[in-house]
Amino acid sequence: MEIRKLQAFCHVVELKSFTRAARAMLLSQPTISEHIRSLEQELDQKLVNRMGREIEPTPAGRLLHRYARQMLRTHNAAVQAIDHFSGRVAGRIRMGCGTIPGTYILPGLIGRFRHSYPAIQATLRITSSRIIARQVLSGALELGVIGASWNEKGLSWVEIFSDELTLAVAANHPWAGRSAVALEKIFDQPFILREADSGTRRVFSQFLEQEGFRERNLNEVAEIGSTAAVLEAVKEGIGIAVLSRRAVQDSLAGGRLAEAAIKGHKIERPFYLIQRINRELSPVASVFLDFLHTMSLE
Repeated sequence: MEIRKLQAFCHVVELKSFTRAARAMLLSQPTISEHIRSLEQELDQKLVNRMGREIEPTPAGRLLHRYARQMLRTHNAAVQAIDHFSGRVAGRIRMGCGTIPGTYILPGLIGRFRHSYPAIQATLRITSSRIIARQVLSGALELGVIGASWNEKGLSWVEIFSDELTLAVAANHPWAGRSAVALEKIFDQPFILREADSGTRRVFSQFLEQEGFRERNLNEVAEIGSTAAVLEAVKEGIGIAVLSRRAVQDSLAGGRLAEAAIKGHKIERPFYLIQRINRELSPVASVFLDFLHTMSLE
């Protein structure tokens, strides 16, 4: 079985799509389909089924996927070990991140890391904390940076970065010139929420409960599934929102958005680095991990 075909198969299974797998590997969809057909002929087994608009592995496909991931990890580790032996840090870092660290923290850090190690490549998957944890456990990802923690056997959690939530309002909103507003006043304003699985929303909801309030009492006018879309809605005056300060900095500098603190409160949110316990990282991931810890101290 050729490594390239196994890579294509794993991408199809994990992304549940020939199209997304082709995009991830920078190949055409017919090429991905041919790789899967070739594996099925070689093994004399059907490996995937089309279930509506998504792809699901067959029982044989699930079995192959487990071993294929091991084979790809061994292949990548061998290549990186030889590079490391030769004095060159090279290879691919596979990480998963929540929206805020994946959009506003990790890209800049990866760029700085590549100044020192230009031969490295990075796969940065932005999705929910639960999915990232599952993929770190399965070995599909080596590291994750997420905004939630829970009891998960097999994973280690280390607080590595932090964020602050701020009250974002349109530039022409009456609160735009205020340094702070009372918490109870936000319940009188049209409010824009992130989707239910959002880490930002979860942290803000927990904060309200600690202060004796309930999220359901907010005057919700919209629930929007991305930080960028919430920012645009706030700029257009649809409502106010509580967002990551990292996410609003450019809009604040551009004058299209304003912020106000919640009087007497500072809402902070930690981000956690997760990795699988007792699993040796690839050489490039080990070097990058050390780099992340150094950056978190700055």
